[in-house]
Amino acid sequence: MPMTDYETYVLKLFVTGHTPRSERAIHNLRRICERELGGRYEMVVIDILEHPQSAEDEKILATPTLIKALPLPLRRIIGDLTDKEKVLLGLDLLPVPTELLSCPAE
Repeated sequence: MPMTDYETYVLKLFVTGHTPRSERAIHNLRRICERELGGRYEMVVIDILEHPQSAEDEKILATPTLIKALPLPLRRIIGDLTDKEKVLLGLDLLPVPTELLSCPAE
């Protein structure tokens, strides 16, 4: 689905403290968003050590976890976001590869 000019991506990144993995996820997400979305995103970083209720409300089981709240559909990506292609697929910024759409021959 191509993004229109008015779409703003609302992203929530759940991390655990200021660990190297958390910092890497924050850096990777900012870099991807600036390159792919320009200024059309809102990013909130939520440290589950400081806000455990937020993590419980969103049913966060592992960190870092990225939730794309808008535009719908909601998507979750777990990990430090170093795999740019996986992040772009999760944000619906890349088409799904055809080999993932086709059913295997029986």
